[in-house]
Amino acid sequence: MSKRIAIATIGTAGDVRPYLALAIELKQRGYDVVLGTNSDFEGLVTAHGIEFHSMGTKIQEWLQESRFDNAISKMKFHHFPQLLRSGQELVMRAAENAWDMAQGADAMVVNINTSFGIDIAEALNIPVIMTAMQPLNPTREFPVSAYEMPDLGPTFNKLSYIAMNIQQAYFDLPRDKLRKGLMGLSARKRGGLFKDSLGNNLPTLYNFSSIVSPRPRDWPQTAVVTGFWYLDDISGWTPSAELQQFLDAGPAPVYIGFGSMPFGADRNTEILREALRRWGGRAIVSRGWGGINTDELPANVFAVDEAPHDKLFQLVSAVVHHGGAGTTAAGLRAGKPTFTVPQAYDQRYWGRRVRALGCGPAPVRLRSLTADKLADALTELTTNPAMAANAKSVGKALSEETGIETAVDFIEATVAAAQAGARRFPVAG
Repeated sequence: MSKRIAIATIGTAGDVRPYLALAIELKQRGYDVVLGTNSDFEGLVTAHGIEFHSMGTKIQEWLQESRFDNAISKMKFHHFPQLLRSGQELVMRAAENAWDMAQGADAMVVNINTSFGIDIAEALNIPVIMTAMQPLNPTREFPVSAYEMPDLGPTFNKLSYIAMNIQQAYFDLPRDKLRKGLMGLSARKRGGLFKDSLGNNLPTLYNFSSIVSPRPRDWPQTAVVTGFWYLDDISGWTPSAELQQFLDAGPAPVYIGFGSMPFGADRNTEILREALRRWGGRAIVSRGWGGINTDELPANVFAVDEAPHDKLFQLVSAVVHHGGAGTTAAGLRAGKPTFTVPQAYDQRYWGRRVRALGCGPAPVRLRSLTADKLADALTELTTNPAMAANAKSVGKALSEETGIETAVDFIEATVAAAQAGARRFPVAG
């Protein structure tokens, strides 16, 4: 009888696609796998032959409410308390649905958005594997990647992670309520994102590459950096006749897209239109979830809807995007010079890592972006031979990594150890 693994993640495409890749590899190894996420991605999950379980919300609708645009793109801080309350409600619904999904599972895989899975695993007496797409275990080597923090030395860097714990405490309130009412557990005495309720370090898989973000030397052995988890296209996607005609009409264009963040579309579009006029080159622009209006773009631009990054990025000369971990990985893996325009959370961190690798200009926050800055970045991306060479070198190294296989090996060892009654998880060597 195959072992059953329950995976829980909520968020945008970048928060879901790596876990679908993980589910596919686990299934290929003989596991019975269920992936719980928001209903936006039910079709994507089931198309890959993976069992889907709804987490009870549609993230696209949640993000497109006007208060998010006000809070994120316009920085109207009085909207943040309402966002936090709304986030708590989303977490509560997701936890209740994840509890149903986890019944009969032999292990759970969760991330920082679904940390309630730590409590579910405790109640069901099964191992839990925490995961993250950005470096979040406290370290002295750099400040917390989730916020705008300067590097002021080892002591401050370590202390900066308190900010993450404070925010997480707010979203832990639903966890504490559900522990007693739904799971029959007592209140947590200790814990956090990377510890169980007894204060023990959880096995943690970081699904990014140490080539892009080196593993801190002071992390616990339980924190393992595997390499990126890529979800390659299985649809047989090829350029439409119109896109192919555009590609054939001139030099390779630059890809421009702001991902799943639907904020500030009017302003973004005006900046983009003027920057393209000043730069004068060719571009493929992604509509995404509404961050760009593509109805009135010039003739040197081709607009696309959803297109697989692993295929589309092979057709362009460089990429411009929001700096999400997944899109950053896809661009670098394709060997393309990269410019990031971060909006929130860890996106600026990945933009800084791109710059540190010599693969692109320094990131510019979307709210600080101007037409001149974007035009200058486009020029540098397409004329700097050192950036092109560095990106090609990094891409080759990333293509040789086996992150998803490393992750599944670790999960297999964790489950086997737990079922043998030995230590609940392996450690990094």
